[in-house]
Amino acid sequence: MEYCNIIFSSFIFPIILITIMAAPPPSEHIITTLDGPFEPTTRNFDPSLRRGSEDLPMNHPRLTKNATSNFPEQISLALSTPTSIWVSWVTGDAQIGLNITPLDPTTVGSEVWYGKETGNYTHKKLNGVSLIYSQLYPFVGLFNYTSGIIHHVRIDGLEPETKYYYKCGDSSLAAMSEEFVFETLPLPGSGKFPRRIAFVGDLGLTSNSTTTIDHLITNDPSIVLFVGDLTYANQYRTTGGKGASCYSCEFPDSPIRETYQPRWDGWGRFMQPLTSRVPMMVIEGNHEIEPQAENISFLSYETRFSVPSKESGLNSNMYYSFDAGGVHFIMLGAYVDYDQTSAQYAWLEKDLRNVDRKTTPWLVAAFHPPWYNSYSSHYQEFECMRLQMEPLLYQYQVDIVFSGHVHAYERMNRVYNYTLDSCGPIYITIGDGGNIEKVDVDYADELGKCPSIGDNVPEIGSVCRTNFSSGPAKGNFCWDRQPEWSAYRESSFGHGILEVVNSTHALWTWHRNQDIYQEHSYGDRIYVVRQPNLCTH
Repeated sequence: MEYCNIIFSSFIFPIILITIMAAPPPSEHIITTLDGPFEPTTRNFDPSLRRGSEDLPMNHPRLTKNATSNFPEQISLALSTPTSIWVSWVTGDAQIGLNITPLDPTTVGSEVWYGKETGNYTHKKLNGVSLIYSQLYPFVGLFNYTSGIIHHVRIDGLEPETKYYYKCGDSSLAAMSEEFVFETLPLPGSGKFPRRIAFVGDLGLTSNSTTTIDHLITNDPSIVLFVGDLTYANQYRTTGGKGASCYSCEFPDSPIRETYQPRWDGWGRFMQPLTSRVPMMVIEGNHEIEPQAENISFLSYETRFSVPSKESGLNSNMYYSFDAGGVHFIMLGAYVDYDQTSAQYAWLEKDLRNVDRKTTPWLVAAFHPPWYNSYSSHYQEFECMRLQMEPLLYQYQVDIVFSGHVHAYERMNRVYNYTLDSCGPIYITIGDGGNIEKVDVDYADELGKCPSIGDNVPEIGSVCRTNFSSGPAKGNFCWDRQPEWSAYRESSFGHGILEVVNSTHALWTWHRNQDIYQEHSYGDRIYVVRQPNLCTH
């Protein structure tokens, strides 16, 4: 492992106040980022709540397979270009055991019928990609897995802000799905934005996860971004059984980090009521690594999801970008090379350089592990990535950065290089989806809770550590109080919604699970205000 120690000092940049253009109702005052930087605030874990819950069993109604034979299941959508969408689904039966025989993906066709009126499918895309994958282990007694047939079809020529009705499947086998409906997003350059953009991280398949998704669905998003750690299939042995909240504690003699791949199929069924009508954009987390034979990893993630990688000039699903109305999204990979000599870094620099802020004024980045984090869990775990890439995000004025990994919520003040900076991005940790590993409650600034330099080592990548040269943390690895760049933190499960109002104002709301039945109750709410004329680097 590579170690490096860097020294930083802190100072505050002046903040210029302007009048917000999208004012809230008179009865409700909503703060804006122009009111900041804010005094650090902590809402401690509510002891009346449980820190976590067990996974749903595979025979739970939301996880069981209801499709028969070659009929589609696990149906999901993903954006391709502003006028095209990927439709994905699974057919056939997965197999798990000591002796498995992969299905032939050519035996079932991939078709999507679609049109603007229910039952009237004026367009038919009759070809796509069909494939399978296998999760194989070279150890005695471990079960192997081979998937059902995974289909990806791109439908194009779509008009903006339009409802489309569709079916998918194979008409030659009389195996078409029921009808589903989705609505396309506004075009870039139209001056319009997605109505509501949902953000979820570290979801899993627990009863808390069900509350998160049910709550999210009631908020009616037009697109959903998952910032990694989707199924937590790697909290199990290959033989199934009961999942563990701590894998290494429960299975210390496991020869490899095993997975129970049927959890992926359960997750696809669990998500279908949402993802069959709302595009889902994903990026990998550490729970998607899933090592297997021949040093293969990330195979489930790479095979099951369609993302606009080729549309981004890439051959991998590990990082990519896309436009949704007037927002340009950059999805970065923390578990592939990211240093300044890497292909990802060169791609990121080119992608940022080519963004036209008149066409897509908002620039949003997402990746799994947070760069700014005051919890003990994963504290400075990806400091190397921050050191390599943060200057690029700052130079090109990225507005908001979303991450997961830490199972709690935290919103930062505008910050750059550990210094309060009115032109820095707003960093938000939203890794509180509800997974089996439970919510994080310890802060690195609490007495006795500062991690040691050997803690929080990334599963892939180098290790860097930063000490501070001034302020309350001078000479130390951790602060002795909530850091000045941490504006608000709370240990609760939930999700977030970003509502872009115009080219300079967006409303961010964090919805806690315990508020699902309380109207107008929010864990955190703030207008993010861009100042493009002030912030020119």
